[in-house]
Amino acid sequence: MKLLAISDLFIPSDVMENGLSSLKSKGIEIEVREWNHTSLEMLQKDNIEVETKGPEAVSVPEALYEGIEDFDMLIVHFAPVTKTVLQRAKKLQLVGVLRGGTENIDQEAAAQQNIEVLNTPGRNARAVAEFTLGMILSEVRNIARSHAALKQGNWIKDFPNSDAIPELAGKTVGIIGLGNIGIRLATYLHALECNIIVFDEYTNDIPAPYKKVDLDTLLRESDIVSLHLRLSKDTQHFIGQEELDQMKPSAVLINTARSGLIDEKALVQRLKEKKIMGAALDVFDHEPLDANDELVKLDNVTITTHIAGSTIDAFRNSPKQLAKEILNKLR
Repeated sequence: MKLLAISDLFIPSDVMENGLSSLKSKGIEIEVREWNHTSLEMLQKDNIEVETKGPEAVSVPEALYEGIEDFDMLIVHFAPVTKTVLQRAKKLQLVGVLRGGTENIDQEAAAQQNIEVLNTPGRNARAVAEFTLGMILSEVRNIARSHAALKQGNWIKDFPNSDAIPELAGKTVGIIGLGNIGIRLATYLHALECNIIVFDEYTNDIPAPYKKVDLDTLLRESDIVSLHLRLSKDTQHFIGQEELDQMKPSAVLINTARSGLIDEKALVQRLKEKKIMGAALDVFDHEPLDANDELVKLDNVTITTHIAGSTIDAFRNSPKQLAKEILNKLR
């Protein structure tokens, strides 16, 4: 069997080859090619285009998929796999995606040709959960704001939440989506003595001491609301004006998942009006975020450059995780 793997700047060729090495013991011939970009920012820009508009949104060099007709398996990270590529791949049995979603694959075309699509759910769950905890602390304790001020030569003690800077112990954190990321975050926050309430439509298996509630209850009772859903037509603007209006004036909203989960315009308006205390965001409707964007000008939001899942451990472990899944399939 022959396998084609497409690496990139996040998962370079040597990491890809090393991570998939266990497949060679089964006689699988592996060829690694690289989807080249001049910088991580350019790669991320193409990735956002694909995530929001589908695999046809970004073109790749023809050489990347040259001879795809001869391969039985294809593994990609961010590289798009279009209907045209899949139609050419007459021998292809499996497409592996080194990420939690499969947005860069034309799944309809794959299904039509009976090509199985595997991904790596949870591959960066720990990275995102740890980052989310950092965002919570940064926002409620003004870590980023104090740092930015000192860099500008300003020693400040006056913050948007100066009259009510909390400790996390005893506070209620509402986690929306208790998947691989949500459950890890809950564990971290429980160690900090937070009360955890959960909204998740897809499971009733909520481990104690966490408590499952409806969405309205979660929004009304939470001091911190953290989003951990997949973006779909059903979850687009999951948090909009109506939901924001149910939150406490002292509450903070965290999003390290997908920007489309929140109505960004409604959030900006509520932050301007101080209807909620603050927000911490790693994802945005338009990336990179423009220097004149309203979010940049607000003093009650912590913003970062879509880096929650970007750790060396998450990227290096992805090929190993997928190789293990493929070996299970072969057995």
